[in-house]
Amino acid sequence: MLALYLRDLKLAVRAGGGALIGLLFFFSVIAVIPFAVGPDLALLSRIGPAVLWIGALLATLIGLDRLFQAEREDGSLDLLLIQDMPLVVTVLVKCLAHWTASVLPLVALSPVMGLMLNVEARALGAAALTLLAGSPAITFIGAAGAAIAVSLPRGGLLVPVLVLPLAVPVLIFGVSATYAAVTDPQPFLPPFLILVALMLFFAVIGPLAAAAALRQAAD
Repeated sequence: MLALYLRDLKLAVRAGGGALIGLLFFFSVIAVIPFAVGPDLALLSRIGPAVLWIGALLATLIGLDRLFQAEREDGSLDLLLIQDMPLVVTVLVKCLAHWTASVLPLVALSPVMGLMLNVEARALGAAALTLLAGSPAITFIGAAGAAIAVSLPRGGLLVPVLVLPLAVPVLIFGVSATYAAVTDPQPFLPPFLILVALMLFFAVIGPLAAAAALRQAAD
């Protein structure tokens, strides 16, 4: 499993692997927002945490369609299906490799991107913390979408359509926890714990659904 993790990590960070494209897309989304909103720094500061979350969510979707496509094209997906290791564990390892290569850099970059939106320091820390806790859930949901689309022609276009509706609760509680951290009357802990619970829930459901979809696609 370590070899599979390292292999997927290398494939994701090499040219065309999707990790760099996701970072550039995240930067582009954050850079464009001030031009659309205008020179209202108070408004940018107010909507900044939500923009960071939306940008990270959209950037995370890039490359998800390739999560199983390479194995499908070179035939190694059949080997993954018949190996002794449970397929759900293999899917979980591939999700962790994708998150490490493509999403963790977005989380690390989010405080810097937040400065472009005039987000205050406490909100920057809260946004990074909530992205760290919630973004794995998007990857686990995306794995299920990628597995469903792997055998479909132009299935990559279907992945965002499948993932975005399921990611809405993660987005809601991620942004809510970030705002709660900078708004005294609203406690930070309840929405943050719900966000963690959603991540753990999708960490179980996502790989299970992806493994079932991959077996269905192989039949």
